[in-house]
Amino acid sequence: MTLNTVALELVPPNLDGGDQQAGEKAREDAHKVLRFAAEAGIEGRIRHILMPSMIAEEDDRPVEMKPKLDVLDFWRALKPELPGMAGLCTQVTAFSDEPALRDRLNDLTAAGIDGVVFVGVPRTMADGEGSGVPPTDALAIFRDEVPNRGVILIPTRSDEIGRFNFKCERGATFGLTQLLYSDAIVPFLTEFAQHSDARPEILLSFGFVPTFENRVGLIDWLIQDPGNAAVAAEQDFVKTLSGSEPEQRRKLMLDLYKRVIDGVADLGFPLSIHLEATYGVSAAAFTTFAQMLDYWSPETP
Repeated sequence: MTLNTVALELVPPNLDGGDQQAGEKAREDAHKVLRFAAEAGIEGRIRHILMPSMIAEEDDRPVEMKPKLDVLDFWRALKPELPGMAGLCTQVTAFSDEPALRDRLNDLTAAGIDGVVFVGVPRTMADGEGSGVPPTDALAIFRDEVPNRGVILIPTRSDEIGRFNFKCERGATFGLTQLLYSDAIVPFLTEFAQHSDARPEILLSFGFVPTFENRVGLIDWLIQDPGNAAVAAEQDFVKTLSGSEPEQRRKLMLDLYKRVIDGVADLGFPLSIHLEATYGVSAAAFTTFAQMLDYWSPETP
């Protein structure tokens, strides 16, 4: 069972104005998605909304992390406004015991969430820490509750081939890549295919970079991996994108998209596309996304 989809990420709104105001903001976001998609000529091509369950991380985050509307409530507000679209979400497992996590997953799937990406502890903690269920255990435990079980895939991370293969053995059906600002996923999947018989679906993640990224630095912070030369090159590419004129920025992103698609299309992995506008959806982001999808999308023969 594959998703075979284009998924757009939407972050739940902040709760500082209360639940009702957050719900209104969610509906506004849904209407923006429909308007921008129609204006860009990709109406009806986004088939899933991916909603991250966000937890507090390091204090140096460039944009302050505030309490946000719960993913389940966010989806309940979005769903009536987005006919024909289904939901995907990330779910932190490491701080919930098995009964609580089972209840949560049952609520998510009952609400129309097609797939769940199991996420562990933040970067400030080590793998395996947390009082709840590690993601690798959740993959095996909840096979029956969640048909589409995802994990995060970071192709530039050390030892990621072994980590990803273990997650597939535990029951992962798809991998959601970290935002791709290089074609490192191509040699990664090429080598993975040589070492593993697993062929999970890969959701290739591409993010729009606005001009003010170089001033704020949120994307740079999200993809950081100090001491990793491959990630440093990606951070440099993000800076180049942010400093480029809109037409050149779209060309650079489209060129990257083409290199990735051309490099992985024949490796035997089912492919889907995940699109993210880290600072919020915009007409400029959708113009870029439309050009990318015109080159290739999951429904392309």
